[in-house]
Amino acid sequence: MVQRREVLKLAFGALAGAVGVDARADGGAPAPTSFPLGPPAPFDPAMVTDMARGLAKQPYKALPADLPEAFKSLTYDQYVAIHLRPGATLWANDNIGFALEPLHRGFIFSTPMQINLVADGEARRLTYDAALFDFGKLARPASLGDIGFSGFRVLAPVEQGGFFELAAFQGASFFRAVGQGQEPGTMARALAIRTADPRGEEFPAIRSVWIERPTLAADTLVIYAIIDSESVTGAYRFTLRPGEATLIDTECTLFARATLDNYGIAAMSATHLSGTIDRTRIDDLRPNVSEIDGLQMLTGKGEWLWRPVSNPTTLQTSTFIDENPRGFGFLERDRNFDDYQDDDQHWENRPSLWIEPIGDWSFGGVQLVEIPTESDVNDNIVAYWRPKQPLSAGAEISFAYRQFWCKLPPAHPPFAAVVLSRSGRGWSAKHRRFLVEFAGEIFGQAKADELKPNLSVSPGSIVFVRTFLSADQATYRVLFEIDPGGENFSELRLVIEAQGKPVSETWIYRWTP
Repeated sequence: MVQRREVLKLAFGALAGAVGVDARADGGAPAPTSFPLGPPAPFDPAMVTDMARGLAKQPYKALPADLPEAFKSLTYDQYVAIHLRPGATLWANDNIGFALEPLHRGFIFSTPMQINLVADGEARRLTYDAALFDFGKLARPASLGDIGFSGFRVLAPVEQGGFFELAAFQGASFFRAVGQGQEPGTMARALAIRTADPRGEEFPAIRSVWIERPTLAADTLVIYAIIDSESVTGAYRFTLRPGEATLIDTECTLFARATLDNYGIAAMSATHLSGTIDRTRIDDLRPNVSEIDGLQMLTGKGEWLWRPVSNPTTLQTSTFIDENPRGFGFLERDRNFDDYQDDDQHWENRPSLWIEPIGDWSFGGVQLVEIPTESDVNDNIVAYWRPKQPLSAGAEISFAYRQFWCKLPPAHPPFAAVVLSRSGRGWSAKHRRFLVEFAGEIFGQAKADELKPNLSVSPGSIVFVRTFLSADQATYRVLFEIDPGGENFSELRLVIEAQGKPVSETWIYRWTP
């Protein structure tokens, strides 16, 4: 698994220098302050779809990843020291609501991404110019030529002046965004192919992007993109809307070169080293090391599911079968610094990412992949929608969805929600004990005998169940112990009922030793 967390986190780092400051490339003549642009060419959004469709009919050709010798073996520290010179940020002085920073190639980001700027129906390719970058302690090679870019960063203005990093697109088809005042965390992916599949994972790459020049009044940024890989091409349109929650509307059409029987839409990945349900596995002074608490799902039938994530000892894949899902995503519910105790990472300030499908997605399932890790630099938790029907070679299919990068998504359970999940040894080493705490207004009003925990365990058996109602705290805690019966896993399901009807979301979990 590529250890990309720290690099991409710094791709969202603070702007290097002040916008609009004159810079000199070599202590002599002033350095240029804008990137050269190629000749204009007519642009229409339909062209992107046509190009992706045509590309799928051709044999796959990998993007050239060759780099000048000076950038082939950069260390992490050397790479993150490369940044734009002051004044080179695109659109920074144009008062149009956004600015752009092209990102240099090097380190693990060797694959080029062609960047085109669109205005008045014309597209012009952005051309690399080494004079616009500060290379830190690295000596800038002479005669680099146009080596292109590895991606780009989207900036949005702040009231106090300057910009903050709203989003970044860099590395294969990965991208991420933040809401106001948040630290970068969960990462999205345009498309996942064969994740955790014995045949090996395939990583489509964003080959080209076309970024429309925005207007201040619209307060939206539209990005068109083509992704490409051995098995598929895709035409994408991303519409970014900053705010307290950052919204990214995503529309895509996929064109299969080969049959796709395992692909994921609206894919996301995040770091989870340890949490309240699995903290004993990792020896770390921090109570919790995780940028998400769990996976929230709203099924097509309207059931709310909450699945705490874990760092297992072996690879785990779970599929939650559904039809026309209404939403799913990684949430960070615990926003209390005391529960993380990390002054550098601030896990409590990472964004939740909620996916709201647009239109019917038919049959399939939300697939959750949990990958063992010993380090907090790995994005070891992955989730996406996996369609049931394979995409045959030569076929095409379209999807649309809205991403909410936020503290809490606008859609939430209309009743009690899980606020705590704990696990530990039972009365014997063969048993496991769990504590699940729900919070909701109903628990401030209901009587204990009116509430019932509906718990199921398979395989295995329930040893005991106890409940604790706190009207003052409006919480309901369920303590239970299971006997897996010698099995190496057990699927648990718990919902609180009153008069035979659910009054809480459904807590689900897979126990593994």
